Amino acid sequence: MSAVVQQERSPSGGRPLTRAEQSRQVAVHLPKIAVVVVAAYIGAQMLADITSLKIGLVAGLAVDMGTFIYPITFTLRDVVHKLLGKRNAQTLVITAGVINLVMAAYLAWTAVVPSDPAWGLGAEYSAILGPLWRIVIASILAEVVSELVDTEVYHWFVTKITRRYQWARVLVSNSVSVPIDNVIFAIGAFGPLPFLQNHFLTLPWAVVWQIFIFNLLIKYGVTLVSLPFIYLSPDRDWSQDE
Repeated sequence: MSAVVQQERSPSGGRPLTRAEQSRQVAVHLPKIAVVVVAAYIGAQMLADITSLKIGLVAGLAVDMGTFIYPITFTLRDVVHKLLGKRNAQTLVITAGVINLVMAAYLAWTAVVPSDPAWGLGAEYSAILGPLWRIVIASILAEVVSELVDTEVYHWFVTKITRRYQWARVLVSNSVSVPIDNVIFAIGAFGPLPFLQNHFLTLPWAVVWQIFIFNLLIKYGVTLVSLPFIYLSPDRDWSQDE
C-alpha cells in the first residue's frame, strides 16, 4: 500500500496521477507471486473447511480430514505478510473468514432445495455437504483468531527480533498460533460446554484432549513441511513497517 501512496503524483513531480495511471502502477507494484499466494490461501482455507466435514481414522485416532491441508495456510499467510504487509495480511484473514461463512451458508441453502427426483442423490448431497454449524462456527472462529495472532507474532519477530532466518519467523509465529487454533476448534466443535452438553457432537473431555494432541502433532508436522514456502519471494524492506 505504501508504494501506491508514494506514487500519487507523476514521476516528474507534476500533476496528480489519474485513476487509470494509479491502477497501472498498482498492477506493476503487485508481484505475480502475491496473486498466486493469495489465491492459494483462500483455496486452502475453503478446501480445509469442506474436508473437515469428514472425521477420518488415522493411526487408529479420529481426526477431521481438513487438518492435513489447513496448517499450510499459516505459512501462506506469512508469505502474504512478507509480500504485501501487515494490514493486507489482516484483510486477507478477515476476507477468508467471510468467504468461508458465505460458502457454508450457500451449501446449507443448496442442501435444503428440493432435488430433481431423476437425479436421485439429493439425500446424499444434503448428508455430506449440508454444514454442521457447530463445526463451521468453531472452525471459522479458530481460523480468524489464530491467524490474526499469527500476524501479530510474525510482525513482532521481524520488526523487534531479527529480519534474518526467515524459517525462524515462520516457526515462531506458527508455534504460537497453531495451538490457539487447536484449542478454539477442539473445544468449540466437540467440548462438553455448559450450553452444549446434549449436542450430538459433544464428546468427553478426555476425547477432546486426544483430538487436540493428535491434531497439534499433525499441524506441526505440516508446518515443518511447508516452511520452505516462505522463500517463494524475496524479503521486503521491513523498515517501512516499523
